[in-house]
Amino acid sequence: MTYSIRPMSKDDLEQVNEIDREAFPSQWPPANYRQELQNKIAHYIVACDDAKTITLSPTAQKSQAGLLHRLMFWTRRRPQADPPVPAVRKYIAGFSGLWMLADEAHVTNLAVRQAYRGKGIGELLLLSSIDLAAELNARYLTLEVRASNLVAQSLYRKYGFVQMGVRRGYYLDNHEDAIIMSTDSISSITFIELTRELREALKKKFE
Repeated sequence: MTYSIRPMSKDDLEQVNEIDREAFPSQWPPANYRQELQNKIAHYIVACDDAKTITLSPTAQKSQAGLLHRLMFWTRRRPQADPPVPAVRKYIAGFSGLWMLADEAHVTNLAVRQAYRGKGIGELLLLSSIDLAAELNARYLTLEVRASNLVAQSLYRKYGFVQMGVRRGYYLDNHEDAIIMSTDSISSITFIELTRELREALKKKFE
């Protein structure tokens, strides 16, 4: 099975929102990824299952057709718009996002569909986020993770993140603490060597 990483687009919003609701069912307020795509400091990527596609619902196209119909009504012309055609897209297994704040790349989200967990997708997204941060000239990465999410903390530690502090009652749904984690300089020889070794190991996992 092969996976590809690419930037998130507006055509991905239906799938991304679905993954977000599954991964963060109690998060409030829910993330607005349509707005995030307009955010100049935000950078989002998706991991696609190259062997699977999905037919997206033509909701947006129906909305546009409805607007055209109303405009035609007021001008007393018959609408000639073709019916919306369902769009076929690659199936998104997970996504992640960064906010660039000066020289800091802050990991805002990292979520994987439940059916794809344990297959290395989260690790692929994290590694791709590190690569993206380097392309954006970030010096280091930071993030917050729930105190109870030991699996995620283990993955972050594997990639050189260390605990820097705690935000008490950070999560609004249950007032759970957030563990603040950060890398050292991602341009250091030590960090580059670490990610190189982990990249090679992950590549073998997907072979």
